[in-house]
Order: sequence, then C-alpha cells, then structure tokens
Amino acid sequence: MTATEDRPTASPTLLPTLPGEAYVDPAYFAREQSAVFERMWFCAVRADDLPTPGSFRTVEVGRESVLVSRARDGGPRAFFNVCRHRGARLCTEAAGQRRRTFQCPYHAWTYDFDGRLVSAPNLSSMPDVDRVEHGLRTVHVREWLGYVWVCLADQPPSFEADVQGAVVGRLGSLALLDGYDVDSLVLGRRIRYDVAANWKLIVENFMECYHCATIHPELTQVLPEFAAGYAAQYYVGRGAEFGEQVEGFTVDGSAGFGPLSGLAAEQDRRYFAVTIRPQVFLSLVPDHVIVHRSYPVAADRTVVECDWLYAPAVVASGADLDRSVELFHRVNVQDFAACERCQPAMSSRVYARGGALVPSEHHIAEFHDWLTDRVAAG
Repeated sequence: MTATEDRPTASPTLLPTLPGEAYVDPAYFAREQSAVFERMWFCAVRADDLPTPGSFRTVEVGRESVLVSRARDGGPRAFFNVCRHRGARLCTEAAGQRRRTFQCPYHAWTYDFDGRLVSAPNLSSMPDVDRVEHGLRTVHVREWLGYVWVCLADQPPSFEADVQGAVVGRLGSLALLDGYDVDSLVLGRRIRYDVAANWKLIVENFMECYHCATIHPELTQVLPEFAAGYAAQYYVGRGAEFGEQVEGFTVDGSAGFGPLSGLAAEQDRRYFAVTIRPQVFLSLVPDHVIVHRSYPVAADRTVVECDWLYAPAVVASGADLDRSVELFHRVNVQDFAACERCQPAMSSRVYARGGALVPSEHHIAEFHDWLTDRVAAG
C-alpha cells in the first residue's frame, strides 16, 4: 500500500491522516529525503557557530553529509563532505576549526576554504588536473535570521517564496518578523533532543494545540486560549495572548526581560508560532525568540536542536535565563514524549489506514497533501 491508497473516507468533521507506513517505512523515508530534504532549503547551522574563517560544522541533510564553513572573505560556504579523489569523508568531526585548508585524511588531497583543490601528493606531475573542476562540490547557501541555510538541489527553489513566503503566509508579512530583529539576537541557551519518532509527528504536533490542555499545563496557564484547542498559527497574523495575570513568557508566568526594542504594541504580550517547511519552527515572544531545527535521522528518529535567542545585553549581563528557558523546555519534553508514544503504533495494523483530524487540526491535512504531492513528484 502506498501513502495515498486506502485512506479513510473524509467527512466534514474528520479528515484522514497519512497511513501508518508513512511514519515507519524506510523506503518512504528515503523518498522523503530525496524529494524534500535534498531539494528544499534546509536550516543547517547557526551563523555564530562559524565565528572565523576555517570554522566548520558537518550536518546530515537528507542522505548527504554537508560541510558548512566560513570562508576567508567572511561569507558562509557549504560543500558536499566528500573528497573528490576517492570519496573519503573529508571532515569526520561534527565541528572544528582549520587554520588554512581542509585536508582529506586518506590521501591528503587539500582544498582551500572556497573548495578549490590546492595540493595533493604528486599533483605537480599531473598538470592536466583542473583544480576547480576537481575541487569540492558546492552546495547553495543563504544566511538569514542568524542561520546558514543550504540547498542541495542543482537549481534551488526561490528562498523568498519557500522560506520567507512561509513566514508571510503565517504572519501576513515579513514586517511583523522584522520587529524582533532576529539577526541581532544572540544565543542564550541550546538544548539538543534525540526523539524516537518520525519527523512528521513532530511537525504535526507543533502545528496543532488540540493536545495543549492535556499535556501542557504550564503553557496553557501562560496562554489560556490554547486550552480551547486552537493553535494560534491556525490564523494568519494572530498571536496568542498572555493571560491577564501573566507578566512574562516564563515557566511560572513571572516577569521576563524587557520587550525587544523593535516590537509594535500589538506584538507585546503575544506568542506567535511559525512553521517553515520542512524542519524549522519559530516561536516569537516579546523578550526572546525560540528556534527549533529538526534533523531527521531515520524513519523513527529525529534530532531536534532548540535555540533560545535574546537581546545581546541580556546575555552579556549574565542574567538568569532559567525561568525563561524552562517553559518551552518543558513543552518540548512533553511534546516529544507524546510523539514517542505515537511512533510504535504507526506500525500497528490498527493504524494501517491512518487516523483522523478533528476540525482544529484540519490545517494538518494541507501539510499531508503537500508532502504526498512532493514525494509522488520526486
């Protein structure tokens, strides 16, 4: 059975989900890797994690290892992490710093920070070797919101349409996002979660709040309207309003830090959530921004890296961020535990034809249709 066959019949109230195999079948996951993660813009690393020329990170994007680095001119570069000689992994570490070049640990083929082949044993005796042609294979890069985004496609899709367009579709315009000046914020805390669940379960969970009253007591105390089951991102331009007695987006509702300087009055005491397909979630609150990046590892495993970003003065002051971070950390732990409870049932015969989406989850059906179309086209 394919992901589109034998799905339950839709009704005005209940819409069908994807079938269970879409969450467990390695072959389906491989098609997603090819059609989605290897063709779309992928948020790879935080730009500040590449502070100087020669700084690098290696990231799994789909089925490929990608080397993301900082070049001599200060700009980001990305390459397939494959030596052009015999295919050895060029950089085996998750992160590091090189002084002058990247050198393959197998036969010592050596590349500069722009990917050009600069030396190799006996290279002088091979004058016909084109050092550009045999340089590292480049990957398209963009730097936005303080992150380096990469695209493995030969012809990448429009960044403005696919990435920035997702923000416009949720917030109504980029102007609302501009008020947070995300590029200027600095990392206050990072937590890495290793989730035993398919990446789509995590996306679906973030898109809906039907579960919020059940598993998020701290969040619904700060954002009471979430208890009704409708996620704020269900509505274009809407942010969920803080409760009357809530002072800040903290685990106990106590005051956080001063609002970011560029916010408009209608953004204060509001929470805005944005999904940027296929693997980024933005959470915007008055005094900080939370960025989730998902890295699908297998059909039943996803690594999620979550960054809490603050105004530089807040972090430089050594302010205690714990109450601020703890709220969404608890939400993450609660959400990922829920996804892990679902994952085993995806292979059950009971879920072979999938499940159902209630009205407050109907927008997830559009995500399923989008994904099914991409995989089929791929």
